Amino acid sequence: MKHINSLKRIFRYIFKGVPTIYTTAEIIQLDAGKSLMNKNILITGGGRGIGFFIAKKCINEGARVLIAGRNENTLTTAAQQLGNNCNYLQVDISDIKTLPSFIENSFALMGGRIDCLVNNASISLHEPDFRNVSESGYDMQFDINLKGNYFLTQYFIEKFEKTNNQSKGNILFISSERGSIHSDIPYGLSKAAINSLIGGLSRRLSKNRLNIRVNALAPGVTASDMTGRSVSENLTYESSPIGRILLPEEVAEVASFLLSDVSSCISGEIIHCDSGKHINFI
Repeated sequence: MKHINSLKRIFRYIFKGVPTIYTTAEIIQLDAGKSLMNKNILITGGGRGIGFFIAKKCINEGARVLIAGRNENTLTTAAQQLGNNCNYLQVDISDIKTLPSFIENSFALMGGRIDCLVNNASISLHEPDFRNVSESGYDMQFDINLKGNYFLTQYFIEKFEKTNNQSKGNILFISSERGSIHSDIPYGLSKAAINSLIGGLSRRLSKNRLNIRVNALAPGVTASDMTGRSVSENLTYESSPIGRILLPEEVAEVASFLLSDVSSCISGEIIHCDSGKHINFI
């Protein structure tokens, strides 16, 4: 009987073709509330993709948001869409010498206080193989994904200490599932380094009795400009345990939780948002 069913499927594929699987997804969100009320949040790469939707969610939860990125037109458009509780500043975090002044301007624009830093800025050149990696491409990805985020965080912490406010600090990195599996291309390697930084930095700040938590999200393939996948197209992705790519809104929901005081007992953690796909590689 099993062989007969197999033959039936084969003949059906021959005469009708391989069936197309079309997958969509429903965005499941908590009702907008006040979990981030009165918090000031800086989000790099906040003009589009995951960063934009994190900004949108934070604003819906009562926060004031400052988005930052390299393209001023992108930032302007995003800020208009996000409304009155959003400001923007242009920055290229790979240009390290500009970061101290950027942090100073950010704090000034947000009334002298920033509670949360979301290190979302990142690039991937999507090299198909180790042999396709160029020196310039390697440097570009590490300069933004690791070096830029590293020193931006350093300057943020220094400024946070100087403000002497009693608020709770929170740093959230957007890593990737690629950082939790073996990789031979710069994007994955840079994210693996970020994952190591999360634990090291959290431990350092804890020892210094600074009231700053450090965590990371590690999304799987998510609909964004970086991945070239759109929320309006077929979301089917057979490599995922749930059979589809993720929506940026889903990642933003988890980010909002980690940025809120509800998660005050969580630090030094990498929260994977990939439906468990990374587990298959460990």
